[in-house]
Amino acid sequence: MATQHDNKSKEQQDIDKELENSKASEADTAKSHGEILKQQIIEGQETYDKSPVSILLSSLTAGLEIGFSYLLICTLFFFLEGKVSEDSIIKSLSLVYPIGFVMIILGQSILFTEQTSLLTLPFLNKKRSFGSLMRLWGLVILGNLIGGYLIAFLLVWIGPQLNIFDLETIEKIAVHVTDYHGSVILVSSILAGWLMGLLSWLVAASKDTLSRILIIYIITAVLAFTGLHHSIVGNVEVFAGLISSPKIVLVEYLSFIALALFGNALGGAFFVALLKYRAFVYDVKG
Repeated sequence: MATQHDNKSKEQQDIDKELENSKASEADTAKSHGEILKQQIIEGQETYDKSPVSILLSSLTAGLEIGFSYLLICTLFFFLEGKVSEDSIIKSLSLVYPIGFVMIILGQSILFTEQTSLLTLPFLNKKRSFGSLMRLWGLVILGNLIGGYLIAFLLVWIGPQLNIFDLETIEKIAVHVTDYHGSVILVSSILAGWLMGLLSWLVAASKDTLSRILIIYIITAVLAFTGLHHSIVGNVEVFAGLISSPKIVLVEYLSFIALALFGNALGGAFFVALLKYRAFVYDVKG
């Protein structure tokens, strides 16, 4: 038993040593797997070290800022309605969907789906406990959801006042997001979480702001164009429908947000954090 423990301890020491030896790449070369992983672990640990109030405020800010994506989605939908088919409108929303993500990620607010794999890596590297990971996820989700509720109330009121969209637009978008079987929403959310985890990894791999903007835009536009379910954007979309339309009921909202959050977490934590980390570990062991 002691020998097994010693072997695991030595393995962890080898992993930490290899990460420590991951040097910064030259300006004109791509970052190595180890360098990206090291950066992600360090950034994740920095989030753990922040105060709970700071994390809550930053995640609440992200929940508010994602509302700008929703504002543009509703405005474009309303503008195109009656001019082109509804299917074409839904696909065209991918043009404006990424805007809120660009604001959040470049502004370094804490968005649950973008941070899921990032926050999981220190746990996998045995630098943080599972309990601390769950507490941090809980704070981030709470802040993102509250921010989403606040911006949803504001946009449901201001949209019709400015005549940039109406309550019927809000209803149509909410129904479109929720009009699937629970299993479909879950698998869709896993794929979305996977993409968002890759987004975090690719942003860490990039070396300039323009590249980061392009990566954020491409990945999140893919989410929108394919209709994959993102829990934090979806929270605003469905909650706005809940408070403005009889077609969205509380049970439907709760079911959607639970499935979307679980799916996004699973996609980001397993398909990105765990697989990327284990690939590095096996490379060290090999």
